[in-house]
Formats: sequence, C-alpha cells, structure tokens
Amino acid sequence: MLSGVLVVDKPAGPTSHDVVDRVREVLGERRAGHTGTLDPFATGVLPVCVGKATRLVRFLAEGDKVYRATVRLGFATTTDDLLGEPLGPAREARVDLETVRAACGRLTGDLMQVPPAYSAKRVGGHRMYDLARQGKAVERAPSPVTVGAIQVLGLRDGHVDVEIRCSPGTYIRALARDLGEALGLGGHLTALRRTRSGTFALEQAVEWDDLGTRGREGLLSLSSLLPEMPAARVGARGALALRHGRDLGLDLVVSGFPETAPPPRLRILDEGSGHLLALAVPRGFGPAVEGLPVPPVLHPDVVLRD
Repeated sequence: MLSGVLVVDKPAGPTSHDVVDRVREVLGERRAGHTGTLDPFATGVLPVCVGKATRLVRFLAEGDKVYRATVRLGFATTTDDLLGEPLGPAREARVDLETVRAACGRLTGDLMQVPPAYSAKRVGGHRMYDLARQGKAVERAPSPVTVGAIQVLGLRDGHVDVEIRCSPGTYIRALARDLGEALGLGGHLTALRRTRSGTFALEQAVEWDDLGTRGREGLLSLSSLLPEMPAARVGARGALALRHGRDLGLDLVVSGFPETAPPPRLRILDEGSGHLLALAVPRGFGPAVEGLPVPPVLHPDVVLRD
C-alpha cells in the first residue's frame, strides 16, 4: 500500500475532485483526498493525501495558504469571479497604486468575511450555490478568517496583481469583491494560483501532465509530514503498544516525552527507522489531584501503523 502526500500543480479546468481521481488512477490507491478545494479555473498547489495519509487530512489542512491573484476593477459579478454575470455596467477604473495598497491594508488582519453567493457553504442544509442557481436569496452569515498580508505586485489597466497570505477557509473571490467595494469601483477575481498550502510549496508539486511518469517518485513520505509538530520516539515496546491502541507512559518512550507544558499533540516516530507511527495527545500533565494520582501519558488518537 502506498501512503503519503502527492502535491499536484493543478491546471485550470479540472475540478479538485478530478485531480484526486487522477491520482487514484496513477498510483492505484483508492484511498485519496485533497486538503483544500481549488476552483476549476484556479491553478497551483493541491496536496492529495494517499493511503494512511488520509487520516491526517484535518491536520495538513490547517496551515496558512499563499496565493497569487488578479483582480479586475470596474464591476462586480454574481460569482465574484470571471465566470459570473456582471452586476452592472463597467466603470473606468481610475485609481493609483497607493490608494489600492491602502485599501488592501484595510482588508488584512482578523476579519468577518461574507462568503460568495456561489459557494459550498450550507444554509438550511443546502449548498449556497444550489440556492443561488435557483434564484433564492439567502442571508450569508460572515465567517471569521485571518488575512496575514496582501502585497500589491502591480496595477495595469484596471487589473491589480496581488499576493495573499491567509488562513484556511478564506475566499479569495470575496477579497476581490471587497477590494472593489472598498475602492468604490466594484471588482472580481480573474486569475488565481496557489503557491503554498501549509508546508507544501509549488517547488514540491508534480505537474498534471507528468503525473503518469513522476507521480510515484513525487509522493512525500508519512515521515516527512507535519514537521512543525514536536516528536517523541519509541522503540519496539512502544510501537507494539501503539499497534494495540495503548497509551504511552514514560517507560515506553525513548526520547521526547514532555516534561512540563506539553504541546497539544505530538508525532510518534520509530526510534530506528524514523517512520511516523501515530499522533498522540498528552494526558494527565495538569496539576495532580490529591488522592487520585494519574501518571502522564501520550494517548494515540491517530494510529498509522497496523
């Protein structure tokens, strides 16, 4: 069984699900899933978890995203991108670079973002894009997002090129819409390329046309994943305990057992091979309760080795 992450440089056209299907076909592994959707017209980094790595999707999806995007100023659209219908006549986008930079600055930080009308969010059990296609207007509840930075790369003929660093769940289409509104011109997204997703970068990605020949060699091993997460190491006894889902006490951990103030979660690695065996949550590290001694342990909540 193959397990790991294949970072795909998604081209414009295929859906994210199409990319997952292609990876399944190339690697011959049915268990596969991506860590965050890219719209069909968008390109760039799409990490696809394969085999046992599918158990890590929720952790691998947590990191910040970085995008290169182009926003056309002058009119908004029904979908907040180039695929939608204009919401009014186009206006001449007379604006200077400093004004655009100031508006982008107001769109950074912790925000409550209103999602696009055509989005996968659910309202009353229905996808918003299904309701929008039926012509049903619904209240779009804002969601908390964090935009770390928006760097303006250029301004040309009413088109703004930007690089955006943001939290998962941020709609770049909505940022394009909000930038247009902030400038009093309207705006929509015309191009989008993701250059980073968490620790996965474009330099690691395999291009769509090369998946058949480079898919297997491009697969990142389980041991290389989540490098930002602290690690503890176990020997044969600890590995056997993990296989049976047992907690790891200090006696079963060779190195890396937390002394005080443990992190929320640790990687558990094999001492000899360095293979990732599990993820574990520290328990019993708080203040002791008199008369009820509980030794601290590492509780495996994701086991990757059978």
